[in-house]
Formats: sequence, structure tokens, C-alpha cells
Amino acid sequence: MVSVRRRKELVSARKAAGLTQENLAEVMGVDRTTVIRWEAGDYAPLPYQWPKLAKVLGRTADELRELIGLHPPNGTAELGSALEPAFGWLDRHAGWSPGTTRGRVASAPSVKPHSDVPAGRSRVAAALANYYGDSGHGHVLYAARCGQVEIATSVLTRPDWLNLACPLTAENDRIVLSANENAAREPVDEVGAVRRLAAAAADDVRIADVPLYRLTDVQIRPEMVSGDVQVVPFVEYALTMDLLERELHDSRAVQPGRMPLRDRYLPDLQAVLDLPGRLCAGGVLALTAIARPADPFRGEADYLLLVQERSRHVVNAAHRLAVIPKSFHGPLADQRTDARIGATLRRELEEELFGRSNVDRTTGIQRAADPMHPARLSAPMRWLTEQPGRLRIECTGFGFNLVSGNYEFASLVVIEDEEFWPRFGGDVEANWEAAGLRQYSTRDDDLITELIGDETWSNEGLFAFLQGLRRLSEIGGERVRIPAVELGR
Repeated sequence: MVSVRRRKELVSARKAAGLTQENLAEVMGVDRTTVIRWEAGDYAPLPYQWPKLAKVLGRTADELRELIGLHPPNGTAELGSALEPAFGWLDRHAGWSPGTTRGRVASAPSVKPHSDVPAGRSRVAAALANYYGDSGHGHVLYAARCGQVEIATSVLTRPDWLNLACPLTAENDRIVLSANENAAREPVDEVGAVRRLAAAAADDVRIADVPLYRLTDVQIRPEMVSGDVQVVPFVEYALTMDLLERELHDSRAVQPGRMPLRDRYLPDLQAVLDLPGRLCAGGVLALTAIARPADPFRGEADYLLLVQERSRHVVNAAHRLAVIPKSFHGPLADQRTDARIGATLRRELEEELFGRSNVDRTTGIQRAADPMHPARLSAPMRWLTEQPGRLRIECTGFGFNLVSGNYEFASLVVIEDEEFWPRFGGDVEANWEAAGLRQYSTRDDDLITELIGDETWSNEGLFAFLQGLRRLSEIGGERVRIPAVELGR
């Protein structure tokens, strides 16, 4: 804990810099709750935040150390300490001497931060459809129609991977940790990896040294999801398969062009579906719908739908719209138990919406033996889990996003008890991964139709949003008045 005097000095330094808590949160790429906790002394800024915080407050690292009363970690030079694990990983896998990657990144040609206006989602989908051609063998690219709006995506799926309505309970959620040692490891493209790290430094992206699940086998059927996963370092994914997204966007502004990394890592649909033969990391993402009572201004009872605008600090889908929560599938503390899809969703609700930064995997620090123990839950999550029927979590669809080959478990989180919003609505706040949070009513069909046609969606985000809407229309009753979403074109 930080002393009262030092807490006041931190507040004074912020005010002297002419910043409100909201201003500082925006500059630092965190939520306001995090700034409040820094100033309350609940915890100190994380390693990668020290250099930037010192600069924002007009202090040196030593002055910041004295101000807060803690020592920043070693290696907080200007070239992001948050990337040190990635530098070390590439040095080892390329057979370079320690420090080589850091030097090559520092001397790499200047990399402009990613544009705030990403290429349109439909252009991305069209470019990938052109690259891979007809899917066949029962697989299709997810497409839908909503009114006059036609949607084509880059998500490769099957008709029997949709309409799942699968409750993510212990009986139905059967993703398990596997000991299969025969799964292939991706070769590293050193030039592409150095460019990726240079871009990450320019964009202030977090590439954490944390474990990640890779999918080696999957079986999807109505009311049941099962499969095998293994654990790999997140850095391995970030410097191999994740290179494909940026290459796609840099390929003549998503026009047909040479994509040598894609040709190497994911050349055809056979490679996409060869789970043991490639590194297939994945995502768990959900449309969150919160029941609200009738309101004299808003009108009849409805569901509140939450949509995020992704920040520039995230590894993928930066600056795009997505459902929330949206997370990589990876363990927090228990590699076996955390393999279940529902475990990731519950953790991400805590982190991305209910303010629990102590379950943020990007810090690489986990001291609690059971971070999701009932005694450690946030007040909103504790209330939701106290009584059955308050919270519904279902998997609504599955597919592979051809942007980087990731598997995607589209899901729906429904808070059924309309008492939640009046009681805890003020506690719902997105974390650093979101640049903004939007809300929509399930009784506002015009705005939702307009939202569906927005070109800044990520392909996987729109996939989860549409699948969530389809399921919500089935179970939401009078609260839901949204346009019908019809599959296919």
C-alpha cells in the first residue's frame, strides 16, 4: 500500500500536469477505475506503464519512483519494456545472442502507427474469399441478411456449427487440456517478426508473456462443444500467425497482392482446417444483453446491448467494433479447468466490464491461487451468481476467422434479472482494451440495422453479434424487437 502522503503527491502531480482522472486514463490507455486505484494506493502502475506515466506527469523515472514509493522494474528504457518478453523469445528461437532483437527493432525503419480508420470489413472478407476460393466440403463463409443489408464475413463455418444454443455448463462445455505432443510448431519468419515488434512499439501494443490455448481437435454439435487444447506462449502466436492480419491490411490496402506470410502459414483451406499441423489460437467473444425495466423516457422493458470500439493497444482488431467481452482463450491460473469456454467468459466479464484489473492476463502477474474464487468476485458478479437464473451464458456458433486462422467461439451473455441494471449499471465500465463503449436497445430496430451495416466491425465481432441477435430473438420475448437475421445470401 502507498502512504497517504504519497497518494496526495501523485494526485498533485496529475493536477500539476493539468490532467483530470479521465484525461490521464485516456492518455495511459486504461479505464478511470485504474487511475482511481493508483491514487488510492490499491496497487502501483504495471511495468510497461512506468515510462509513459513518468513522461505524462513530467517526471523522470526516478522522480516517479520517489513519488509512488516503489521501484519500477529493470529495463524501462524508451523502447517498451512491455515487449521485453517478445524480444527474448525471438532471440532464443532465431538463435540470436541476447539483445539482438531489441537492437534490430530499434534500428528498424520508422513504422507509422496503424491508421485510426481500418480497411472496411467487407473488403477484408472479399479479399480473403478471393484468396481462398470456394470452400466446399460442407464449409462456408458465414453470410447473413438483415433487411436490405447483406453481410459476408471472413469466418469459415458449417451449418451444423450454428444454431447451437449450447449452455456453457460443465455438462455441455467440454474443451479439455490435452497432452498431445505431436502438434506442429510454426516456423518463425524473423524479418516479419521484427517488423511486427517495431509496429507494436509504434502502436504501444501489449504482447504479454502469458500462456495461450491452441486448438488441436474440435467437435461441435447442438448443445455440445468439445475439443482438445494445448498451452503455448502467447508470444509464439503473436510473432507467427498474428503477422497475417497486418500483412493483409498492408497488402495494397486490402487489394489482391502478394502475401508471402499467408502463403507460408495459411496457404489454403486444408491448412486452415489442419489443427494438429498448425498453431490455431482462438478467441472467446460474446454479445452481452442486460435486461432493463420499463423507463418513462426509454419506454418499454428491453435488453441493453453492449458494443465496444477496440483500442489501438490490442494485439488484433484494433480500431474496430466488436462485442464485449472479447478475449483470447487462455488460462488464468488453472490450465485444466480454465480450458472451458465458460471459464474465459466469466473471467472476461470481470475484467472487461466489472473493473477487476487483477484478472488482466496481459500483466503476466498472477499471485492469487484462485482468482475467480467466490470471495474475490466483484459485487456485480457475486450478485449474478448468488441465485440461479440471473445469468445465462450460451455458445451460439463456431468458426475459423481467415484473417489469422483463429478459432472463434461466438457466445451470448444474458443478464435476465432486470434488477441488475438499476443496481449495478454504474459499475459497468470497459477496460483498456476498449476505446469506447456503445449501448443499443433491443427495441430500436433502426439503429441496430444501421449498426449491422457499419464497415468498422471486425469480422469475428459481427459474426458473434449476429449469432447473438438470432438467439436473443428466440428467447427474449417482448423485450426484443430487432430485425430478423437470415443466414446465407
